[in-house]
Amino acid sequence: MAKRDYYEVLGVSREADESQLKKAYRQLALQFHPDRNPGDKKAEERFKEVNEAYSVLSDPEKRAQYDRFGTVGAPGGFDASDLGFGTIFEDLFEGFFGGAPRGGRRTRARRGEDLQYTLEVSLEEAAGGLETRVQIPRHEPCEICHGSGLEPGTKRETCSTCRGQGQVRFSQGFLTVARPCPQCRGQGEVTRHPCRKCRGEGRQRREHLLKIKIPGGVEDGSQLRLVGEGEAGTHGGPVGDLYVVIRIRPHAFFTRHGDDLLCELPLSFPQAALGAEVEVPVLGGFATLKVPAGTQPGQVLRLRGKGIPNVRRRERGDACYQVVLEVPARLTSKQRELLEEYQRASTGESGPLLASFLDRMKNLFGS
Repeated sequence: MAKRDYYEVLGVSREADESQLKKAYRQLALQFHPDRNPGDKKAEERFKEVNEAYSVLSDPEKRAQYDRFGTVGAPGGFDASDLGFGTIFEDLFEGFFGGAPRGGRRTRARRGEDLQYTLEVSLEEAAGGLETRVQIPRHEPCEICHGSGLEPGTKRETCSTCRGQGQVRFSQGFLTVARPCPQCRGQGEVTRHPCRKCRGEGRQRREHLLKIKIPGGVEDGSQLRLVGEGEAGTHGGPVGDLYVVIRIRPHAFFTRHGDDLLCELPLSFPQAALGAEVEVPVLGGFATLKVPAGTQPGQVLRLRGKGIPNVRRRERGDACYQVVLEVPARLTSKQRELLEEYQRASTGESGPLLASFLDRMKNLFGS
């Protein structure tokens, strides 16, 4: 049976460059690899066909010969050993199917996992900063084997199956495939005497008391990275990091806007109209706020420097008080009498807001 055109096998045009050939080959080789299609003869044949096509087209000399004559090599057809499929496949998929890198072996040591801890603080604590202690459950190096995973006085032995290479090779059709050694799992060494305390893992779970320093001005959701305070690595691997996530509890008065604090301030009509001095909350206590005469609802009054310190600059935000005009639900007879008198005295007068509102009504309705 005549062989299919190599370009057709890979699904590329005759003008395809090296990167296009490699991309097409990787996709098809992964799709039809025998490890992914155990017992599927059609997939195995397709895998061989894809390898043959790529081996020819990826070699400039063989590709030129194929483009000119429609075949490669001496009469008798395709020579798999000449094209070296095992090497090609390993170069493109080195370690992809779990194998160790060529000529090397896996290391047992693994870096420890990073940990995350959520720390809740008050707004006052976030503004002023604090030092606190937290208890972190984590893995720490085994106190008996000191992270090696070996019983004291013993050592690892060279794997007899792979002779320390970490991988075994076998022929699959005309391919030479490397896989991790099943005996040592790609490490090249075996542990005959694992530590009895940690069972060879090199670490144990413990509660760790840790001191954490929170800088003043930290924001909700901020993360502090503490290098080397995460999980211990396995078999002597490096330690992970700890990420402390800051969560700020809601405050009774203030909401935060950057470095400023915002608080709603209820005022009576006489206070807003005549002006007043009122006591207002600030972080950690109280302060006196001067309300100018004629203060309008929604207006924001400020106490400079009473907000949140900036983490990066030597500045502090403001405490801001947004005026809310409080209208009494019920009036005494005296209050009603005085207000009605005020209303009569104000007949024909209008403030800038009311005047603007009336002008817009006139313009809208043309009256």
